[in-house]
Amino acid sequence: MNLLSVEGISKSYGEKVIFEPLSFGINKGQKIALIAKNGSGKTSILNIISGKDNPDQGNVVFRKGTQIAYLAQEPNLDSKLTVEQSILKADNPTLKIIANYERALENPEDQEGYQKAFEAMDQNQAWDFESQYKQILFKLKLDDLSALVGSLSGGQKKRIALCIALLKKPDLIILDEPTNHLDLEMIEWLEEYFTKEKTTLLMVTHDRYFLERVCNEILELDEGKLYTYKGNYSYYLEKRDARLALENIEAHKIKLHFKKELEWMRKQPKARTTKSKSRIDDFKAIKEKTHKRRNDHQIQLEINMERLGSKMIEMHKVGKSFGEKVILEHFDYIFQRNDRIGIIGKNGTGKSTFLNLLTSNDTADTGKIVWGETLKFGYYTQKGIPIKKDQKVIDIIREYGNYIPLKKGKKISAQQLLERFLFDRKKQYDFIEKLSGGERKRLYLCTVLIQNPNFLILDEPTNDLDILTLNVLENFLLDFPGCLIVVSHDRYFMDKVVDHLFVFKGDGEIEDFPGNYSDYRVYEDSQVQEKSTSNEEKKIKKEWKEKSIKKTLTYEQQKEFKKLEREIQKIETQKKEIQNRFTTESLDPKEIEEYSIKLGTLEQELNQKTERWFELSALQE
Repeated sequence: MNLLSVEGISKSYGEKVIFEPLSFGINKGQKIALIAKNGSGKTSILNIISGKDNPDQGNVVFRKGTQIAYLAQEPNLDSKLTVEQSILKADNPTLKIIANYERALENPEDQEGYQKAFEAMDQNQAWDFESQYKQILFKLKLDDLSALVGSLSGGQKKRIALCIALLKKPDLIILDEPTNHLDLEMIEWLEEYFTKEKTTLLMVTHDRYFLERVCNEILELDEGKLYTYKGNYSYYLEKRDARLALENIEAHKIKLHFKKELEWMRKQPKARTTKSKSRIDDFKAIKEKTHKRRNDHQIQLEINMERLGSKMIEMHKVGKSFGEKVILEHFDYIFQRNDRIGIIGKNGTGKSTFLNLLTSNDTADTGKIVWGETLKFGYYTQKGIPIKKDQKVIDIIREYGNYIPLKKGKKISAQQLLERFLFDRKKQYDFIEKLSGGERKRLYLCTVLIQNPNFLILDEPTNDLDILTLNVLENFLLDFPGCLIVVSHDRYFMDKVVDHLFVFKGDGEIEDFPGNYSDYRVYEDSQVQEKSTSNEEKKIKKEWKEKSIKKTLTYEQQKEFKKLEREIQKIETQKKEIQNRFTTESLDPKEIEEYSIKLGTLEQELNQKTERWFELSALQE
């Protein structure tokens, strides 16, 4: 069932054409991701579809009665309202019934009011919705419903807006970077939520694991054209490579044809026949195609790094608290030249404080921190570039000099450097306030890297960067010879660039884990499984003692039980082998897709066999 049709929409700002006429449709049940370079108009497309903006031409036609919810990058919430008032303002009648019931519970003396609220819950079948409402609030950590929106951080506001969008239960949810400002636990919950729910989605996101596991269709806006891929992110990568390869073959054929026609043109006399004039016109068209170049530049990051001494940073018995809240306690670590550390943990566990201690922006309460003499920080923070009035892109770079040193004694001008970061000469003289969010982040990243740091700290570097830029940044970081610390909720990015983690668990506890994020999740899941198995065994023993019922297995059940143990162990080994391949091998898109399907099948089989194993286990003495 078609929910909406986008018919030939285009958008320009002054002389700048954002995108030419585009057309596509969205059907019920589709989970579509829109992929394009920064500045190509992704957010503009979402704004037009959601009704927040109008196209210069074209229309968006909705099926009658279609309800939509839009999560913008920067949600527009009333700062004077509380969290609860903001959610109720979404005009969901079931939510108001639940809120009325919650108030009745707080006023036990009013029995009549409670009875009416209870009956309303029954009549409107609000109990299941209440359970889901509470779960969403819990998962998004919106526990203080009385807090004023104006007192909250940007991340908290984004989570409120996400909560409102989910509870609205619309026919179509439009999401602009939904994983920004969510911690890893929240992202994984949202991923699971959308995988299970029969929700129709249109989203812009740079989270490639999210794309892989949630989306079933990719729309790519490239060179002003829209390409559709009926599959997830792995499928998109495979088919996109095939498309580009085909384009290269066609370009080569056109070039050969052009050479042939050029030779004919040079041999022709000045007097032309009608037939030759037609061929001349064809030649002009071929020439135009031949000289057309894909605007598919690669950011080349060959920045020279300051010499690095033997001593980096040493932390000895470092402690830090804010009142009764402990951030670090007797923390020891000596940073090495090639350390590639990822930092993960829930919000409020001290990640930012830790970075501030490292960079001397805060002081420790106890212990000592020793910095090497040749240490030079490059610190990419979430604050971004401070915008000065009437400042242009080129002005930002020239603050660091007109020439930038590269490897092997080479150097490039500030203008050439910006071109490598996808800012053409015309763009370099744009005012910074005109740049998109992703373009500003790309420019800021450039200003950090050109300072030749040997100790690089990246705090949420993936927010608002397009996937092409992320791929190039990852390749640069893999070759970066200094020390690297990354705080990021982008699991794909973390898996690719770090080799061990600092896991902030709260109350001053930091676990140094040897591996990347996927390794840690496998380890964490195994710990949970062991714990749940242990709890299940205790429960079985307790019930057996309490009831004093002696249960035994039949001969056939004993054979099945032993067989299940062997099969479960075999499946777990297969799972581990595939997971190791994801983290240790360089897989092509087709292999990624095949292994992802195999992993899902093994997971389902393991759950079924484990459940049966527990059933038989409960019957044993």
